[in-house]
Amino acid sequence: MKKFNIRKVLDGLTAAAAASASSSSSSSQQPGQRPADSDIVESLCSEHFQLCKTVRHGFPYQPSAMAFDPVQKILAIGTQTGSLRLFGRPGVECYCQHDSSAGVIQLQFLVNEGALVSALADDTLHLWNLRQKRPAILHSLKFNKERITFCHLPFQSKWLYVGTERGNVHIVNVESFTLSGYVIMWNKAIELSSKSHPGLIVHISDNPMDEGKLLIGFESGTLVLWDLKSKKGEYRYSYDEAIHSVAWHHEGKQFVCSHSDGSLTVWNVRSPIKPAQIITPHAKQPKDGKKPESCKPILKVEYRTCKSGDPFIIFSGGLSYDTVGRRPCLTVMHGKSTAVLEMDYPIVDFLTLCETPYPSDFQDPFAVVVLLEKDLVVVDLGQNGYPIFENPYPLDIHESPVTCCEYFADCPVDLIPALYSVGAKQKRQGYSKKEWPINGGNWGLGTQSYPEIIITGHADGSLKFWDASAITLQVLYKMKTSKVFEKSRNKEEKPYTDIVDEDPYAIQIISWCPESRMLCVAGVSAHVIVYKFSKQEVTTEVIQMLEIRLHYEINDLESPETDQISTVGISCQGSNSQTANSQSHPSTSSTSSDGLRDNVPCLKIRSTPLKQAAGYQAEVVIQLVWVNGEPPQQITSLAVNSSYGLLVFGNCNGIAMVDYIQKTILLNLGTIELYGSNDPYQRQPKSPRKTRQASGGLCDINESSTVLDDRCKSPTSAKMSRKLSLPTELKPDLELGFESKNKAQGLNHHLEKRQLKNDGWSMTSLYMHFTHVKDNSFSRSRSSSVTSIDKESREAITALHFSETYTRKADTCTSPCLWVGTTLGTVLVIVLNLPPGGEQRLTQPVIVSPSGTILRLKGAILRMAFLDTTGSIIHPAHDPWKEPNIQEEKDEKDKCRKLRPVSVSPSSSQEISETQYAVICSEKQAKVISLPSQNCVYKHNITETSFVLRADIVGLNGSTCLACFCANGHIMTFSLPSVRPLLDVNYLPLTDMRIARTFCFTNNGQALYLVSPTEIQRITYSQGTCENLQEMLGELFTPVETPDAPNRGFFKGLFGGGAQSLDREELFGESVAGKASRSLAQHIPGTGGIEGVKGAASGVAGELARARIALDERGQKLSELEERTAAMLYSADTFSKHAHEMMLKCKDKKWYQF
Repeated sequence: MKKFNIRKVLDGLTAAAAASASSSSSSSQQPGQRPADSDIVESLCSEHFQLCKTVRHGFPYQPSAMAFDPVQKILAIGTQTGSLRLFGRPGVECYCQHDSSAGVIQLQFLVNEGALVSALADDTLHLWNLRQKRPAILHSLKFNKERITFCHLPFQSKWLYVGTERGNVHIVNVESFTLSGYVIMWNKAIELSSKSHPGLIVHISDNPMDEGKLLIGFESGTLVLWDLKSKKGEYRYSYDEAIHSVAWHHEGKQFVCSHSDGSLTVWNVRSPIKPAQIITPHAKQPKDGKKPESCKPILKVEYRTCKSGDPFIIFSGGLSYDTVGRRPCLTVMHGKSTAVLEMDYPIVDFLTLCETPYPSDFQDPFAVVVLLEKDLVVVDLGQNGYPIFENPYPLDIHESPVTCCEYFADCPVDLIPALYSVGAKQKRQGYSKKEWPINGGNWGLGTQSYPEIIITGHADGSLKFWDASAITLQVLYKMKTSKVFEKSRNKEEKPYTDIVDEDPYAIQIISWCPESRMLCVAGVSAHVIVYKFSKQEVTTEVIQMLEIRLHYEINDLESPETDQISTVGISCQGSNSQTANSQSHPSTSSTSSDGLRDNVPCLKIRSTPLKQAAGYQAEVVIQLVWVNGEPPQQITSLAVNSSYGLLVFGNCNGIAMVDYIQKTILLNLGTIELYGSNDPYQRQPKSPRKTRQASGGLCDINESSTVLDDRCKSPTSAKMSRKLSLPTELKPDLELGFESKNKAQGLNHHLEKRQLKNDGWSMTSLYMHFTHVKDNSFSRSRSSSVTSIDKESREAITALHFSETYTRKADTCTSPCLWVGTTLGTVLVIVLNLPPGGEQRLTQPVIVSPSGTILRLKGAILRMAFLDTTGSIIHPAHDPWKEPNIQEEKDEKDKCRKLRPVSVSPSSSQEISETQYAVICSEKQAKVISLPSQNCVYKHNITETSFVLRADIVGLNGSTCLACFCANGHIMTFSLPSVRPLLDVNYLPLTDMRIARTFCFTNNGQALYLVSPTEIQRITYSQGTCENLQEMLGELFTPVETPDAPNRGFFKGLFGGGAQSLDREELFGESVAGKASRSLAQHIPGTGGIEGVKGAASGVAGELARARIALDERGQKLSELEERTAAMLYSADTFSKHAHEMMLKCKDKKWYQF
């Protein structure tokens, strides 16, 4: 008897379970077929992947504060969401984020020290170390009992003055980030000068000539000049209006205040009774000597002196209240001249750039940096007219709101120079001729040599091309798609823009071929524009336009005639001269028979000649038209192919294909009709229908059969919230690219041959499905019942992909085709029969026919791609770019004709063994289909509880992978073709539709998304890029000598003039001032970049990093222990002192005296 071994049984079960899990329901492999994993060696593994943020581009969203280091030449901007952006020379930028996300209320540089202090709205101070490429917080100080309102850090001082809402001034040592025991209490500062609380502190500054005198400004209008040594107020100044800001004259004898009534008061330090001068710059001066009228508050003022010439007084606000609708202004008063500089957005903050960092010297301002709500402007004070500097930073991403973006890595090397050359001609004139003044820091050592381009589409119909190579961003070229349309001359005139009330030209989808430079964009008004790139300017007399009626309806046949035959209606509704016979399509009119808008596009094409500059020039415009009062549905997918000369797009109603070379419509078909007789859904109307009469074979395509009733509709998508029109008979028009009867007749023989091959969607069944009836045989009644048709009938086109691949199981060679994906997870294949190149391509029609291939996935189809037997991506065919506005020589035409193969009969050298793999990704799963067998060799369910928002098949490290971003925030990558998970990181939950609209992956492990309305966040999922990122980042801090202090001169030194220094250590140190109350503020040690090291740790370097982290954490714990020990020691000393005092007090008392 054979011995039974339970262990072997269990081992066998385990192996079987593992094998079934690895195949993941890939049971469609045929017997004898080699498994795919033995054909392709997948080199990617999980060690090649790591997710991290790289750089952030664009204007800081919701800015709130600004600071400048005049020695390092670095600008810092804080935002309401707690982020910091640091700018040096063009190409040197840095992004930091506070953990609390509280708004930044003030920033203070430790000038030339490589450090920055930030004050947040949650009453926390942070000290940032800028001497490392990724700045980190060294110390934090959290105020518990008082709210921070203002901070001041004198030049070359380590003591930070902090004003609070209660009116007190605290002093912080920025080296140790601890509070000094020296406190200026509000009641001691004002004494008896005011009977009420003076309000919160709005200003603190020391006298430029005497560091021992501190000027404290309270909101109510009271100012106190505090003597730090004697600890009392030396002078007190009072004004009726609230104070917003204060600025000193460099000699320290005068200061100027800005007030809430739009006035400026100039005070002499030694004359506190009344101001020396009161100015209301923008008020109308009354003739009778009365007080000028009140104006808007002057929010900030700066007083800057010059060695030769009058001083500058620069302020924001202060305009008269009767200037309704006037834009925000910055006013520059210089001598007797007053210049009012209008800004496009409200002013958040401004500061002057001066020749010296010393406040006690002549400042000689040369520029003003103005931070606006949505822009950064630098004004040149040294030139007449105060021109602005040309901003080299990519801060105008949001010039018009971004509606979509695409990212292309590893582009052709000649593409960026070509775009730059045409974009350089667009540059505005009138900028300052001086160099950009913010020029600190050093560039990083870029190791990425491949070109990267980002394209952003905007709400006003414009597109911007950006050079994104080596983690920088620079605008290359801008274009406006709205130029091809007529613009309304007045606000009341709104021609046909009913789909969207605002931004009718907004870009929704971008399809771009970098190799051929063909560009296609789809807009929100259901319009598509095809562009070609040219280096020459051209004037287009008439813009080519095609109108497509992509809208279908189910109608009942009232009384079909028995002798009617099934025919195909062929039509191309366009405005060009190549359309079919005039009787074959109805005349375009603005209203239908029942008074509804009909056959009208949403936008009106420009009727006058269009001068198109070098760059992208419009080739043809395609618009969907209104049908019986129903507006066209917005376009959901788009693809263009330069080799085929074809454009295809789809929406929730169907699909349309255009030959942009011949300017003809090839296909105009409802989504339901793509299935033909193989529709897996039972989408039959519930209302009774008459039996349709149809012929049993192919119909003759002759002149009489080209008559078409184009009033065909399909139910509109419920998602678009349109009024549903649900008649009971479906009759789409099939437009197969034939333009006249002689072209159609030449096509008939080919279609009959094709019918023999079609195994899934035969031309016979297709023609039987499309019955032609006359106008009077249609029932125009509308059904109000939404349930009369299944929801599947509103199946939208979500993915389109041109390729040269196998279209059927029996194919022995590849042929051009279009793969179509829908919201219901269906993939259909359409065969393209292209004429030969050269002259024949211009005259012979492209023939479109179904293949019968239908594939199914779970969830809407998002992306499709094809791999060869080595696992490399098979890119769609493309033609190399050539100048379109130069006539080709005859030799070149002949050469082109020889190079271009006839696509109808592909090369026979391709054997059946040369299989391909189709990679299809939907919202829920990914499948890899072997071709031509159409077996599912791999399948992976990406998510069960969420859905994929974006998926891309990309190249990395010489291999191919699938990258996905899910709505639950997970970023995942999968090896191909095995769909083996390589990376799964919970990165960013979908908090805004903006992220879903703009997230995109590209080659070499790069990705991006719009993190705010004004900023692009770039990330990488490549381990190699993460490791090299530190070298690629620029350096903010560079060793620079601090300029020499101003010379005091012989007489000032002899008689005690010039700036008076102060030993602040002696005043504020612990030995003199004592320790501050521990309950007032809590010290929090900074992370110092430890978290970043934790994220990057891997391998041997990771072990070293972890060891260093452990040492740092141990040091932190020891320092915390030391602090606790010190606290206990202080508590013991206090207790001992109190006990001693109690002992002395009770020493001589008798027992009965207690």
